[in-house]
Amino acid sequence: MKRAALTSRMIGLLLLATACPSAGLAQDTLQPYQLVRSLQLVQDRIAAGDHAAMPMQAKLLEMTDARLRAADAEDFKDPKNFRALLVYGMSGGNPVTVEAAVSRAASDPRNLAMAKGVIDYLNGRPGEAIEALRPIDPMTLPGDLGAFLALVKGSLLAPDQPAAALTLLDEAKLLSPGTLVEEAALRRSVGIAVTQGDAARFALASTQYVERYLYSPYASQFADSFVSGVIALHMSISQDKLADITSMMDPEREKVIYLRIARRAAIDGMSDLSAFASARAEQGRDGNTNQGDPRALLYSSLSTVTSDTIEDVRTKLGKIDRSKLSDGDRALLDAAQAIAGEVVAPPASLPVANPAPAPVVPSPEPEIAAASTTDAAGLPPVEGAVSEKPALAPLAAAPAAPAAPNTSAPATDAATVLPASAPAVAASADTTDPTDAAMTKTRRQLDLIDQMLGAAPK
Repeated sequence: MKRAALTSRMIGLLLLATACPSAGLAQDTLQPYQLVRSLQLVQDRIAAGDHAAMPMQAKLLEMTDARLRAADAEDFKDPKNFRALLVYGMSGGNPVTVEAAVSRAASDPRNLAMAKGVIDYLNGRPGEAIEALRPIDPMTLPGDLGAFLALVKGSLLAPDQPAAALTLLDEAKLLSPGTLVEEAALRRSVGIAVTQGDAARFALASTQYVERYLYSPYASQFADSFVSGVIALHMSISQDKLADITSMMDPEREKVIYLRIARRAAIDGMSDLSAFASARAEQGRDGNTNQGDPRALLYSSLSTVTSDTIEDVRTKLGKIDRSKLSDGDRALLDAAQAIAGEVVAPPASLPVANPAPAPVVPSPEPEIAAASTTDAAGLPPVEGAVSEKPALAPLAAAPAAPAAPNTSAPATDAATVLPASAPAVAASADTTDPTDAAMTKTRRQLDLIDQMLGAAPK
């Protein structure tokens, strides 16, 4: 209640200021720390899912930037204003404004070193930023500044010192629960846990994120890391745990997450995970099934395209409405139908008199080569799947999240030779034996499937 009341008072003051013909009143009457605190409160509301506050954030950023550009040495004698300047910078503020304001501020060497690290971070100099910020312990600073510093240091150390980065992100969450800082720290923790192979931390951070920030405009970044993590850690995360996490999502988001997992798992040859995710996507919740979703039908079929029930699979593939698929998924459908046709085709009779030819690498079918075309759109992001919650671009005021790790197998061009894991099919067997000919043909079909999966868009 106290936090909500403070938010209301600060926003009321902001509205009073912005009601004037210009922002001059706010710049003259509000101290920098008051504007930055208002900005934080609005950003926290956005992180919790209040997308309607985004225009207010844009206005606050404009006002705060103008106020800090006009601030003089006298303003920065108040330690709260200097801390606010650093928080503004780490919130995604204008680096030019921060650098100019720091040059006018008279502060102690420790604060100036911290300011240098923040400026280096904003200007894309991670090495210099790490060196400047290394001796500073976020836990010894006031809570608002310490939380942002822990988040920045954790982000900077993530590529080379992931264990230390996770500790710093834990400190950021501890210092600033229920805020944009915690949202960003949880989101980064998910990605780092994947690179570390830490399934327990991945599951915990994912659970906490879904519980608290599922409707954040940054949730699409979490969804990317979550799907990649499920694929990378599939041997360490039980299907029950996965179901527990997704059960906290609304039905539409849960469906899209399972569709994305099913697609990746099918392409990577994880038949059990693909079948589980496809079934969950089709199952739906609250009595609303998704059995007619063509994506679920396609992904569940990909993992069984060489099974004993291939005729059933071919029938299932033939019923899929191509018009409802993305370009990449239509390419996958073409490839799957081509492979299914190869599986059921009778083995061609081979002449007896000819000697065995040299080993050859089968050239891909035209449909398989088409599967290498990348689908730029792919499946919609989690936010975009809900009509009443339109997808939103990432906020300019938040530090950019590190790229989600690419945990999938590298794509293989369908026009190149077979991967080393797929032995080339030699026709040197006794070709007079129909059984040997059939076995040779089957191996060729499996090699083609390997090519299809390697070349398909992830």
